[in-house]
Amino acid sequence: MYVFDATPLIYLGRVDRLEIVEAVSARCVVPDPIHEEVVVAGRRAGHPDARRVERAIEAETLSVVAVEETLTYERLCRNHHLSDADAAVLAVAADRDATAVVDEQYGRDVASAEGIDTRGTAYLVLSALKNGVVGGTTAQATIDAMVEAGWYCSPALYARLSRKIETLSAPREEG
Repeated sequence: MYVFDATPLIYLGRVDRLEIVEAVSARCVVPDPIHEEVVVAGRRAGHPDARRVERAIEAETLSVVAVEETLTYERLCRNHHLSDADAAVLAVAADRDATAVVDEQYGRDVASAEGIDTRGTAYLVLSALKNGVVGGTTAQATIDAMVEAGWYCSPALYARLSRKIETLSAPREEG
């Protein structure tokens, strides 16, 4: 199971590439606070990506789940450097032995300390390429469009992603 934070949903929605989420073979869930932030508040603010994420929920690509008041959630909520929504993502992932889909480094660091597996948006794009859901040109265009839309990607990570996309896109020699 993958538990989505706001950033991957917002940027994949912004560049109209939520089919990358559809390609994930595991169940994909969105905790209530993330749904509130991305869809409810996003629609109120007029963000087109909010409606795209909402349609993915309606199509059952994503499921909205409640956050249980567990000890993990309570502990994570006491971390003043995490938003309640971030705490919800990590708690749901921890309590369900799932993978948190988080891009922010601090959230990934907390997840690591908690023993929670993480993946990010770039991983989803590369997986979609590797599994033939998108081609190399589309994968690179997706990364480029997300960066243009404000998704943070260090120059070093961008270079590694571009090389990996090129490698995965190269025709394979038959032996």
